[in-house]
Amino acid sequence: MDFMLQNLNTNIDTSWYTLLEEEMSKTYFNKLTQYVQEEYKSKTIYPPNEEIFAAFDYCPVDKTKVVILGQDPYHGPNQAHGLCFSVKDPTPCPPSLKNIYKEIQSDLGQGIPHSGDLTRWAKQGVLLLNATLTVQAAKAGSHQKKGWEEFTDTAINKLQETKDNIVFLLWGSYAQKKGQMIDRQRHLVLEAPHPSPLSAHRGFFGCRHFSKTNTYLVQHNKSPILW
Repeated sequence: MDFMLQNLNTNIDTSWYTLLEEEMSKTYFNKLTQYVQEEYKSKTIYPPNEEIFAAFDYCPVDKTKVVILGQDPYHGPNQAHGLCFSVKDPTPCPPSLKNIYKEIQSDLGQGIPHSGDLTRWAKQGVLLLNATLTVQAAKAGSHQKKGWEEFTDTAINKLQETKDNIVFLLWGSYAQKKGQMIDRQRHLVLEAPHPSPLSAHRGFFGCRHFSKTNTYLVQHNKSPILW
């Protein structure tokens, strides 16, 4: 069951709505949703309206085991669909995702998928959360500092206060700064450089975050992720 956000004409999973209802009643969030709604009416905005909260919809609160933090949705056509780093078929894999797959191959010894659609991760409990949930076409960062960051900060904080033994994968300085509030005694936080071609060779390659995640999940009686 999803809860309809009327002024965005989109849904968010009920368990997340329950957790974030107070946040969604705040003045800034009302202004944010009004702004985003007007943007959709007058410009090309990604992801499609109905997929703004896809990360939450695939990962109800009680199913979430891993969180991967991104920054902005992709701003090209047929790319963003509400899950960070992910693209729908038949869109080719973006460079950062290619490097993520290379590290999985090195870490776990498995083949590189042809598909860049990470819905299969999300359905296993991997919250693929961008800090900003919308963007104008061809304008990276265009919806930053409108309120999304405050909303996603709250989502992360509520999640880590509600649940135990979640794995947070923080790649790059932006994600690491956003994840500073996470309780390291209660959860596993793994940090590495961003998988972008500009920085992957500085320590993302060889970080072995995928095997480390699964080891931790098994140790805490949770099923591992089939990466």
